[in-house]
Amino acid sequence: MNRLFSKGIWLFLIITISTLSAQEKSISLDDINEGVFRAEYLSALRSMNNGKEYSVYNYDRKSKTSTIDLYDYKTGDKVRTLLNSAEIEGIDYIISYQFSDDETKLLLATKLKQIYRRSSVGIYYVYDLNLKELTLISDHEIQEPTFNGDSSKLAYGYNNNLFVKDLNSGETKQLTSDGKVNHIINGITDWVYEEEFSVVRAFDWNISGDKIAFIRFDETEVPEFLMDIMGNELYPTQQVFKYPKAGEKNAEVSLHIYDLKTDQTSQVDLSDFNNYYIPRIKWTKDSSLLSVQLLNRPQNKLDLILVDVSNNNATSLLHQESDDAYVSVNDDLTFLKNNKFIWTSEKSGWNHIYLYDENGKNEQQITSGSWEVTSYYGFDENTGLLFYNSTQNGSINRDVYSVSLKGKKIKRLTLKTGFNNASFSKDFSYFINTYSSATIPYTYTLNESKNGKVVREIKNNKDLVNKLKEYKISPKEYSTLLINGNLLNMYTLKPLDFDETKKYPLFLYQYSGPGSQSVSNQWIGGNDYWHQMLVQDGIIVVCVDGRGTGFKGRDFKKITQLELGKYEVEDQIAVAKKLGKLPYIDSRRIGIWGWSYGGFMSSNCLFQASDIFSMAIAVAPVSSWRFYDTIYTERYMHTPQENPSGYDLNSPITYADKLEGDFLLIHGAADDNVHLQNTLRLSEALIQADKDFEWAIYPDKNHSIYGGKTRSHLYKKMTKFVKESLGDSETNPKNLRIN
Repeated sequence: MNRLFSKGIWLFLIITISTLSAQEKSISLDDINEGVFRAEYLSALRSMNNGKEYSVYNYDRKSKTSTIDLYDYKTGDKVRTLLNSAEIEGIDYIISYQFSDDETKLLLATKLKQIYRRSSVGIYYVYDLNLKELTLISDHEIQEPTFNGDSSKLAYGYNNNLFVKDLNSGETKQLTSDGKVNHIINGITDWVYEEEFSVVRAFDWNISGDKIAFIRFDETEVPEFLMDIMGNELYPTQQVFKYPKAGEKNAEVSLHIYDLKTDQTSQVDLSDFNNYYIPRIKWTKDSSLLSVQLLNRPQNKLDLILVDVSNNNATSLLHQESDDAYVSVNDDLTFLKNNKFIWTSEKSGWNHIYLYDENGKNEQQITSGSWEVTSYYGFDENTGLLFYNSTQNGSINRDVYSVSLKGKKIKRLTLKTGFNNASFSKDFSYFINTYSSATIPYTYTLNESKNGKVVREIKNNKDLVNKLKEYKISPKEYSTLLINGNLLNMYTLKPLDFDETKKYPLFLYQYSGPGSQSVSNQWIGGNDYWHQMLVQDGIIVVCVDGRGTGFKGRDFKKITQLELGKYEVEDQIAVAKKLGKLPYIDSRRIGIWGWSYGGFMSSNCLFQASDIFSMAIAVAPVSSWRFYDTIYTERYMHTPQENPSGYDLNSPITYADKLEGDFLLIHGAADDNVHLQNTLRLSEALIQADKDFEWAIYPDKNHSIYGGKTRSHLYKKMTKFVKESLGDSETNPKNLRIN
C-alpha cells in the first residue's frame, strides 16, 4: 500500500515537472496580434431541404476561385459542386450566397461595403442552377435582396426605396418613391433599429409571393449626429446620420402592404395598439395573415397582433406580453401549420418556451424550472419534438435538449459539460454541435437529433492544444462569491508559480451590461490571452458577473432597472474589497478595466472607490446615458425627463472630481455607436477638476478600434499602463517586457 502510494506520488511529480518544463514560452503581444493562438472554425454551412446534405462556400487562394459545394451530412463526403466562379463569366469572387426557398437559384454577393454593424450595400447576381445562367440584379449597390417563395421575383432596397425584380421577364418595378437620405426609409431599418433590435431588413414576402409587408421610417425630425472623418485628404469630411439620443425624437414608423397583383400600397392602422416601435414583422403560414410585434416607448408592453390582408387589413390582438421592467424582442416566434405559435417569455421569472393556440389562448408552458432557455432552435412537425439550448446544467454552461410540445420527454442531447451550440439540418434529423470549454477549444461533431449520438467528428483544434502546451497557460478557476446577498459567478487566473505566502496585484475584468455574461465555461478569446500574459508576469486576474448580468433569472437581471451603474458598481467594489482581504492579494494594488459598458463601469469604480481601486482602464466608455441611443437606454432607464437622477447619479462625469488613482481613457474617433462625445465630456470634467489622467484617441476608428497596427498599439499601451500602475519597486515595472 505504501509502495503504491509512493510510486503514485513520484509519477505525479514527474508528470508535473515535465508539464511545467514544457510550458516554457511566455505569451507576447506579438503572438496574440499575429494570430499564433487562432482557433480553427467550421465554415458556415447551410442545410439543404432534404436534410441529408449541406452546402459550404470554399475559396481557393491559389486559383482565386470560389465554389459552393454540397456535402453529405452522414459521411462528410463531397457530393458535387453547385457553382464554380471559374466557370461563370462575369464574376471572379463571391463574398456570400443564399439559396431561394425551392433551391433552384442562388443569390450571390460579389462586392459589399459595410455601412454599420449589420448593414451593407453590394452588387448582387442571381444564378439559375437549372439553366446555368447568371443575372445581374442591378447596376447599383443594393441592400437586403430577398427571394419570394417560388423564386420568380426578388425584392431589395436602394436609395431608401423598395424595388422588385421579375426574374422571368427581367422587369424591375419601383414600389416606393418617397425615399430620401436622412428623411424617409422604406423597407430598411434606421441606425437605432439596426443596432438595438438587430434587424436590417424591414420587409417580408408572404408565402404566396404576391404581397410584401414593409415598415416605413420617417426620420425627418430625428436629430442628426455629425462625425468627423479625418481621412487622408487636406480637409476632413463628415458622416452625418440620424441618431436619436435618450429622450429625443425617434423615427415615426408605419406599416404598409404592397399588393403585386393590383400594384397598390395600403397602410395598416395600428392606432389601437402599443405602436411606438415595430421591431418585427413576419407572415404566418397563411398568406393573408401577417404577424406584427409592437412596443410602447418604455418597452414594457409588447403587442403581438395579426393583420388580415384579405379583410381590408383588419387587425386583432393575438397576445400581449408585459413586464414591470421591459420585454425583450427576439426571433423565437414560430407559427405551426395550424397557426398555433411558439413563444418565449420571462413571465415565470425565468426564460421559457410556451405554446399558444391560433387565437392566442390555451397557453401551454413547455419548459419550466429555475434555469434559462438561451436559444430556441425549432420544432420538428414529424416527430413532435422541439429543440432548444439552456442552462439546465449550470448558468456558466450550455446544452442542447429536445422536448415534446406537452413538456414531456426532455432529453439532454449533448453530454460534455461546457458550451454546446447546435445547427440543425432542415428536417431535424441531424445537428452539428459546436463544443468548447475553458480547457478544450472548439470541436465540431455531427450528432443524431433523436438521441444526441455522435456520428462523426468534423473538426477539432488539436494543433492548437499541442501548441499551447509550449506556453505558460494558467487554468481558469471557477467559483462563486457571496456579494451583497447574491452568489456571483467568478473565475480567477493565477500565475503558474503562485505562492500564497506572497502578495500579488489584482486586476478585475468585467462588462456587466444588462443580460450579459463574461464568466462562462467556454474556450478563451483575445482578451483571455492578454490576461494570461499579465498573469505570467505576476498579476492575478479575476472576472465576476454581478447583478444585472444574465442567465440567473429575471429578477437578478432586471434589478438594475432605472439605475444602470448603481448595483453593478456596488458589486464590483464589494468584490475588490473582499478579495483585497485575501492574504495573497496586495490591497494597495487593485485595478479594473472594461470596454464599452465595461468602460462605463471601470470609470465609475475608480472614481467612486479610490480607496479600493488604484487604477482603471476605460475603452470606448459611455460616460453618461444621456449621450446614448433611445432604444437601448430607455429600455433600462426610461427617458432622462422621467428619470434624471438615474442618469446623473450613476454617471462617471458626476464623480470625476473624486479621481485619485491612475486612469487611462481610450476611444475611437469614428465610433458611431458610443460617440467620442462620451470621452471628450468625461475628459473635460477631469480637466476642470484638475485631475491627471492618460488618454488616447484613435483616428477614424469605430467602436471596435481595429485596423492595421491599431490593435497592437492599443494593447501595448494598455499593457504598459497596467504594469506601471500595478507594479512595485521590487518588480521594477518600467523595465518589464511589453512584447
